[in-house]
Amino acid sequence: MRTKVIAGNWKMNKDLSESAELINGLKSKLATMPNGVKAIVCPPFVSLALAKELLKGSPIELGAQNMYFEDEGAFTGEVSAKMLKSVGCKYVILGHSERRQYFKESDEFINTKAKKTLASGLIPIICVGETLQEREKNITNQVVTTQVAGCLKGISAFDIEKSIIAYEPVWAIGTGKVATPQQAQDVHKLIRGLIAQLYGPATAEKVVIQYGGSVKPDNAKELMHQPDIDGALVGGACLKADSFAAIVLAAA
Repeated sequence: MRTKVIAGNWKMNKDLSESAELINGLKSKLATMPNGVKAIVCPPFVSLALAKELLKGSPIELGAQNMYFEDEGAFTGEVSAKMLKSVGCKYVILGHSERRQYFKESDEFINTKAKKTLASGLIPIICVGETLQEREKNITNQVVTTQVAGCLKGISAFDIEKSIIAYEPVWAIGTGKVATPQQAQDVHKLIRGLIAQLYGPATAEKVVIQYGGSVKPDNAKELMHQPDIDGALVGGACLKADSFAAIVLAAA
């Protein structure tokens, strides 16, 4: 049975004092993790060192929101895998729809970063998903197929088993709209089928595929009850300890 993985993407929210308050709240509510469930927090870069210290002794794990594919050099504003590991990160979100939309990241670029992430011993959370316009044109499957194939190109079955895929319908991110459990399950099933085609059914069964897009305590349980939905990549609801903890507990 696959582990349910709940990751909180804080995006560009929370200064140091606010980060400390949120992490301390989560630590008290998630002092023990339910069996078969993992919780990850992904604060902004400036809060990672603080988060590492505060999370000592806690079952909550640490991730970052982005990463560059070079080890070091003249890449102003970028952060390397080595830096993320040194500050205690185990996971890194790649290819979030906001990175694709605002920073024009392509599947090829995300693929390069995913390979570097895996080679560095970090676990990528690779995001895919269609826009509202693409869904209305009935090309969701085509868009997601292209993204999955592009982002996973040249990655081995061994590394894919360690990776996490996050399906995020762009139209459901921060809009309050949420894919119905069946809509989400249909795309998750498609993604698992694509991984089976690329790597074989045994590998596909091991890959964690999260759902992201207006996940809240009141819809989390029904979403994660679907056979191919293995957790959630949570946005707004992860910014309050009560709601994020409730989603983690719903995964159990």
